[in-house]
Amino acid sequence: MRQRLLWKLLVGHIVPVFAVFAFLIWRAIDRRAAVYLKGLEVDFHISPVGLHRQFLEAVHQNLFWDVLIALALTLFFTYLLTSWVLRPLLQITAVTKKVADGDYSERVKAVSRYEGGQLADAFNHMADNLEKVERLRKNMVADISHELRTPLTNLRGYLEGLSDSVIPPSPETFRMLEQEVLRLVSLVEDLQQLAKADAAEAFLDLQALSLHELLYQIMELYRPNFQNKEIDVRWLLDSGSDLVVADRDKLLQAIRNLADNAWKYTPPRGSVTISTQLEAETIKTVFANSGAIIGVNDIPYLFERFFRADRSRSRDAGGAGIGLAIVKELIEAHGGTVGAESDKEGTRVWFTLPKHDER
Repeated sequence: MRQRLLWKLLVGHIVPVFAVFAFLIWRAIDRRAAVYLKGLEVDFHISPVGLHRQFLEAVHQNLFWDVLIALALTLFFTYLLTSWVLRPLLQITAVTKKVADGDYSERVKAVSRYEGGQLADAFNHMADNLEKVERLRKNMVADISHELRTPLTNLRGYLEGLSDSVIPPSPETFRMLEQEVLRLVSLVEDLQQLAKADAAEAFLDLQALSLHELLYQIMELYRPNFQNKEIDVRWLLDSGSDLVVADRDKLLQAIRNLADNAWKYTPPRGSVTISTQLEAETIKTVFANSGAIIGVNDIPYLFERFFRADRSRSRDAGGAGIGLAIVKELIEAHGGTVGAESDKEGTRVWFTLPKHDER
């Protein structure tokens, strides 16, 4: 590929230019020589026949070798320059073959600041994203398998025990089996919600909504849960931070997941503060809760699928680690952003949505 393209560039651009250039010089010399020698005949009565022929032969011979030497030097330096320009393309070709075979570790090594280097940087960025997507895919498959294995193993063990009459068929046993089945159902529903969130952008029914009303609606739904843990719920809703442009059902789902997280991870007799703030083009909503602090290294992964900041937390309390991933997909489908921070005062999870322009 390299040699074919390289020689096409050389032969297709350099040789025709030199051929035309040499032809034009050749013709110009012939014309100028004829005019000059004819002037000698008129002015000095010198016969130009033999002198004209000798002059043209000498000039043509010198011109031929000069053009040949110039062409060789031009081809040599152009070869070096073109090879340097094509180097990123050749590396990209080699790396592309490896990426196509599933090896995402290779990168193009190009230091040029010009188009070739920019192309190499763009390719490396694409390869980084592909490697990240592939890693997330593998992690997701492994995490789903792990999440399914625990309840299925429990179900299998107890069913075998019941079948072999090792475990008595008591109401407690059946309640435990029911809990394991409900855990599987919950995981499948979470995965279904995540799949819908991935495709949310294509099915948004955008309209002007009252953000405050939706927040009150979800928090009223969770009020018994907060009361059972004696959690103090506080509100800080800024004036003018109410109307947003969003899909009602999908925004309710995102708020519900944040409220569910706030209830689960706030310790008894703790506090949860819900606030909204008006920004330049967006409205920011913050769920802040007291309780366990999330490590700085864990914050960037908080919205990843199946990620748990506290890996020792039981799945009964911690869920499958999909809730915040669903929030991220839903909010970003609206053109918004999500984020989180944690310090000694507690944890704050926030999202932004485009505000409604009432003009």
